[in-house]
Amino acid sequence: MTSSIQSAHLINRELGLLEFNRRVLAQAEDPDTPLLERLRFLCIFSSNMDEFFEIRVAGLKEQMRLNPHHAGPDGITARQALKEIAKQTHSLVTRQYQVLNEHVLPALSDEGIRFHKRAQWTPEQAKWIRDYFFSDLMPVLTPIGLDPAHPFPNVLNKSLNFVVELSGKDAFGRNSGMAVVQAPRSLPRVIQLPREVASCEYSFVFLSSILHAHVGELFAGMEVLSCNQFRVTRNSDLFVDEEETKNLREQLQGELPHRHFGDAVRLEVSDMCREATVEFLLRQFNLSRDDLYQVAGPVNLVRLMAVPDRVERADLKFPPFTPGMPNQIIRQPDIFKAVSAGDILLHHPFQSFQPVIDFIAQAAEDPDVLAIKQTVYRTGTDSELMRQLIAAAQRGKEVTAVVELFARFDEEANINWAKQLEDAGAHVVYGVVGHKTHAKLAMVVRREKGQLKRYAHLGTGNYHARTARLYTDFGLLTCNAELCSDVNEVFMQLTGLGRAHSHIHLFQAPFTLHSKLVAAIRNETRHAKQGKPAAIIAKMNALLEPEVIQALYEASQAGVKIDLVIRGVCALRPGIKGVSDNIRVRSILGRFLEHSRIFYFHNGGKEDVYLASADWMDRNFFRRIETCFPVLEPKLKRRVINEGLKPYLRDNVKAWQMNPDGSFQRVRRRGKAFEAQDYLIGLLTAKA
Repeated sequence: MTSSIQSAHLINRELGLLEFNRRVLAQAEDPDTPLLERLRFLCIFSSNMDEFFEIRVAGLKEQMRLNPHHAGPDGITARQALKEIAKQTHSLVTRQYQVLNEHVLPALSDEGIRFHKRAQWTPEQAKWIRDYFFSDLMPVLTPIGLDPAHPFPNVLNKSLNFVVELSGKDAFGRNSGMAVVQAPRSLPRVIQLPREVASCEYSFVFLSSILHAHVGELFAGMEVLSCNQFRVTRNSDLFVDEEETKNLREQLQGELPHRHFGDAVRLEVSDMCREATVEFLLRQFNLSRDDLYQVAGPVNLVRLMAVPDRVERADLKFPPFTPGMPNQIIRQPDIFKAVSAGDILLHHPFQSFQPVIDFIAQAAEDPDVLAIKQTVYRTGTDSELMRQLIAAAQRGKEVTAVVELFARFDEEANINWAKQLEDAGAHVVYGVVGHKTHAKLAMVVRREKGQLKRYAHLGTGNYHARTARLYTDFGLLTCNAELCSDVNEVFMQLTGLGRAHSHIHLFQAPFTLHSKLVAAIRNETRHAKQGKPAAIIAKMNALLEPEVIQALYEASQAGVKIDLVIRGVCALRPGIKGVSDNIRVRSILGRFLEHSRIFYFHNGGKEDVYLASADWMDRNFFRRIETCFPVLEPKLKRRVINEGLKPYLRDNVKAWQMNPDGSFQRVRRRGKAFEAQDYLIGLLTAKA
């Protein structure tokens, strides 16, 4: 049994997440990043911080309320974590707006892409903006004067709002001095000026600037003393008692609207806002000064994400490429014939996601296909895969969809797909109570030569065509009888009842994944103690589970060489003398979001390679349905090593090295520059 891990040897999860977001912000600061992509990284940073407050900070505040003295595995209480988070996040947000105002916006202006402030409007622009306000904005705005009959409105989570200070009396003789204007979410936050009034190729105006200029029109006869934007972030975790409910989908559907009105956890306001108004807003949301973020610009930079897509300047973006197609499919477009000739490995986004769509689409049309089964975690609101499953069900095939309703922030999309699938005649199940279904599996049963044959797709990423262009993931198309039997067994567990059977090849959470991985780590430890070569390479999104970390520490002490490529939070401390001397942790942040999970064990020269849906976290091991599968064919195993691991250990452009204290620093470039993602684009994408 592994000895208990020392809290001093663990990094706090929330502080680790902030370190990850610090690296994201660094991409926006990097002058080598194309200019419009720098703007996009600023937006990604904002989106990440939104979720950080909605989930992680909200959870800590709840923990502090219920159990204030409880400390996590790292020995830090919620109060201590929140104090350090406030210090670091204020510094990060200040840096973010400095990058925006001092670097990105001036550079964009030099390129003919301008965001015009009110003081810069020409008379022609001012007239067009005034007409736009009256025709497009004013009809959908609802100003709310604050008085005993009109209390402070229930502001939606992350919505754009304006607090307006007024002087004078209205038509009814009221003089409250304060009003709130809520901007409907349907309104664009950035408006592009037409060419006839634009002063450059791309002229934009913020919605907040337009409303500031004309807010007086909403309060006739009164004087506007000030108008300031603000945004509140709320607790967005959902609570549904899965064991008590009779219809999980209906209860979750009823719970979703409450996400917009959870407890406030953060207030963002303009840095021009008067102190008295700031105090007034803090009281309304029951927040402290630590929860206040006064910013020099728009309070929601996420909404600038649309700008790079609206600006047709290829020279200011990452170079475009066409995802490659495996040679097996080029030679044989019939997916079933191609897979029958040998397993097909897909490496997204460098290789196309289309074969996965074709796998289901051809199954939907093929008269010899009897059944299709698929897990649905994240698939998007516009999914060709879901449409093909619906079409298959309508054609009378046995279609089973295991839909995870609790895929955070995708609940509504999944509910809608579940209903459409049910209406088409598909069998829809919601997995296992208390366990999220996070495994990425699809299976097709086909009649061939009088017998039934199974085909399967197993992946590290979601069945989501859009993110497959942005996330790095591996997928395997196979008709290996043993692997397909394991996949079938997982579906039988998810849809039926009965004890779990052992698999031939798959490791499955919550049953065997944790114990098998710990055993594999300890196997390397034994080899090292016997003086044999021993090595572990693992690539994942997060490493948090204490027993796995302790096993890695013990392996390091035995002399096992361990390389970890971890995109996000890592609770393990590398490089501690006598504890983790042989462990190196690096993180790669580049054009694509690193999402694949790959585990390599030297195993006496056998070189075992696994692909998985799971990170090394408590929730993935014990509270989710996850799968981890070996790459059996030697050529494909070598591909995973050469494409998914070695380039990332060699990267000296986008790589960050983790220090024992949990901080990261850029890897010093020695010799010729090598960037893993660029290398894979050159290796795998379609050639012109």
